[in-house]
Amino acid sequence: MSVGIDPAQALAEYQRLRPRLPTCDKHGAGEEAARFLDIIAPYDLILFDAYGVLNVGETAIDCAAETIAALRAMGKAVSVVSNSAAYPKAHMMERYARLGFDFTHDEVFTSRDALLDRVAEEPRRHWGVMLNPVKDMAEFAALGATVLADNPKVYEQVEGFLLVGADGWTDARQLLLETSLARHPRPVFVGNPDLVAPREDGLSLEPGWFAHRLIDATGVPVHFCGKPFPDIFELALARRSTIDPARVLMVGDTLHTDILGGAQAGFATALVTGHGSLLGLDVGAAIRGSGITPDHIVREI
Repeated sequence: MSVGIDPAQALAEYQRLRPRLPTCDKHGAGEEAARFLDIIAPYDLILFDAYGVLNVGETAIDCAAETIAALRAMGKAVSVVSNSAAYPKAHMMERYARLGFDFTHDEVFTSRDALLDRVAEEPRRHWGVMLNPVKDMAEFAALGATVLADNPKVYEQVEGFLLVGADGWTDARQLLLETSLARHPRPVFVGNPDLVAPREDGLSLEPGWFAHRLIDATGVPVHFCGKPFPDIFELALARRSTIDPARVLMVGDTLHTDILGGAQAGFATALVTGHGSLLGLDVGAAIRGSGITPDHIVREI
């Protein structure tokens, strides 16, 4: 559901938060290409963001599935690297199949995976989870986690917080979270660092939006598990340790997550402009203002 945040506002907020994002000295040439398939020759592995590149909400972007098929025919390895943490892997695989994509289980990496890997390294805790209770808790239920709703006692009782999905999150719940953490700091892990995501009716607010509000209000340290931070990229390359990062291309629609994240991991990057977070904006001005320059710029894959 759109919340009245437009792409210009989202970009300005990402830029305000730039000091909290990974540092990176790598800058691309920003070369524009008429066709995505014209730029992929130097790369062995192509990593795709999902929202704004493969799909918008629950709608596939025209020709995206055909491009994936063409890449396979060329012998290229492909994977999805998505900050979509609110859904279990089985749901994600069903969605991609329904939208016409043939990704295998081992080709899809989400920030939910990265979050669960990170939490597995932590002492066992009673976690409070930002997640719509109608969604499948799956692995979080196995952790004994409790969904955060409107009961202040839950916020006080849990031993840490996992910010996974913002669907249904309210200002009142955000205030409960901020108040509880200001009084009693505990670990906070963010499964989806995105501020916004493109949907059919506009941009939705995502857990990263509320995580940064939390930092602004309390100063409590937060660990982000998805793009542009390293955890998810390390996970995506773990099964392909022999691939030179310079032979990897990260394809995304957001400068401050996909492009910055790919660059800090040592990958080449391609910015997609036709459907996602920069839709309707002056892309050149956005790049200059952010100081984040992709290697390639294409309208769509």
